[in-house]
Amino acid sequence: MKNILSHKGTRLFVILGGFFIANALIAEFVGVKIFALEDTLGIEPFNWNLFGQKGSLQFTAGVLLWPVVFVMTDVINEYFGKKGVRFLSFMTVGLISYAFLMVYLAIGLSPADWWVRANQETGVENMQAAFANIFGQSNWIIVGSLVAFLVGQIVDVFVFQRIKKITGDGKVWLRATGSTLISQLIDSFVVLYIAFVLGPQQWSIELFLAVGTVNYCYKFIMAVVLTPVIYLTHYVIDQYLGKSLAKALKHQASLS
Repeated sequence: MKNILSHKGTRLFVILGGFFIANALIAEFVGVKIFALEDTLGIEPFNWNLFGQKGSLQFTAGVLLWPVVFVMTDVINEYFGKKGVRFLSFMTVGLISYAFLMVYLAIGLSPADWWVRANQETGVENMQAAFANIFGQSNWIIVGSLVAFLVGQIVDVFVFQRIKKITGDGKVWLRATGSTLISQLIDSFVVLYIAFVLGPQQWSIELFLAVGTVNYCYKFIMAVVLTPVIYLTHYVIDQYLGKSLAKALKHQASLS
């Protein structure tokens, strides 16, 4: 009997799943950093004005990785169907929750005196405070992010399969980009509503709508820009699997 990992389809699912989970987990932890897009690109401030609110293009660092996660969602959906995406999505939420639990336990450990002052020469006065502030994200943000991710994934899978039923195997760009644009619209507003409207910061509806719109515009652009990456990924996977196995997996995925 052959080892289960000798099957190319199984190895592909493990590789895609590992990359999917790793990106989602990293996005959660780097998301605590807010960066200025204009300064990063060396351009003049955009100074948007929406719903009576003004601001510059500032985003969580997680936006660098979340578009990749949603591209991976569509690729996994193509070859392993709704069941494959749902399995990985629930598994990702469980692992992220586990990771934050372990982080909070680590924050609660009593720090060594020498470690607290270890980096004062570099401007970090208290390593324990720095560690707690960087890794100890607000519970509202964590819950909002996880709920938004799960809802976004479910919507992405549904829309992707609905478009595929209409278009068949053609128009990969339509089902991949279309499903991402719709799921990201929901994701962008759900996370902000839970984390900052329901949460202790109590954002106004105007601020919520303005920031959500700016965030979605960024994700919209990234979804369109990454469309060629989806085709490249499909090409690489088809070459790895071989024509017959790739076709069989796609057919089975559509049936699921």
